[in-house]
Amino acid sequence: HRGHGGHRVRNRERRRLGVRFVSKEYFDTDAIPDTGDLVRSVDSRFEQRIVMAVPDRRNPKLRKVMEIVNADDDLYGLWITANVNAVERLGMTDHGPVHVKIVMNIAVRMLRLLVEAGVEPGIVRNYEMENTDAEVVVALAALFHDVGMSIHRADHEAFSLFVAQDKLKRILPEIYDARHATIVRAEILHAIISHRSGGSPLTLEAGIVRTADALDMAKGRSRIPFSSGSLSIHSVSAAAVESVKIESGEDKPIRVTVDLSNSAGLFQLDQLLRNKLNGSGLEEYLEIQATVGEQEKRLLTDFSL
Repeated sequence: HRGHGGHRVRNRERRRLGVRFVSKEYFDTDAIPDTGDLVRSVDSRFEQRIVMAVPDRRNPKLRKVMEIVNADDDLYGLWITANVNAVERLGMTDHGPVHVKIVMNIAVRMLRLLVEAGVEPGIVRNYEMENTDAEVVVALAALFHDVGMSIHRADHEAFSLFVAQDKLKRILPEIYDARHATIVRAEILHAIISHRSGGSPLTLEAGIVRTADALDMAKGRSRIPFSSGSLSIHSVSAAAVESVKIESGEDKPIRVTVDLSNSAGLFQLDQLLRNKLNGSGLEEYLEIQATVGEQEKRLLTDFSL
């Protein structure tokens, strides 16, 4: 995986390809273990630890958040168990440390593009706090949004709330005074619950996290279940997404370009991304384009029920 400086520290890890950002900042979306290197023991899983990192852009609060979460073995254990439930027990796509790291990087990138375009975060509009505080909100909401999967898939968004509540009460006082920590915690919890199906974000930050979650759709996310024989529209469609590019748009603040190797990938856009984007409050800020290669890649040879 990569540390804060972006250097490789373990050869057995491989890049998880997919999300690209057109920016001078390096948004780290690397590091998923090879399927052949999938480990089982607790100690081995921790040895393949994914280091959380995001460009802090001279935001000391965000930098401190990264230091705290990377030193928290209990939190990392929750990410491990969330992914065991998702990938190994349910045959779903990645919901563990790689996924939340990518969602965090997407969310922070989207927030910065929107702020640069003059869009005001909720924590700034309603509480006269700073854009740097909004970055803390989206980063921590992204890191905690699926932690409830450590308990169960059903209602995992709600389970994430009480798991995150306890953790945030320990993290935020190291960065904020009691009054501001309460506000930031409430904003994070709102963003977490708003990512569920039918969620109704009331803030820009919550809408960003909801949309960023859906934008982690590239083939790396389905690599383990798909290569292990889990054939569902979710794993097959995700395997068809070659890359997702996020950059400043011409007509809107953000342009998302999705490159597909097979039209099955349209399910990711038409069902998953559309459902998350609708009602997010971000509809007017994103332009989305999908392209399918001239020769479609064959993903399946046969299928039986």
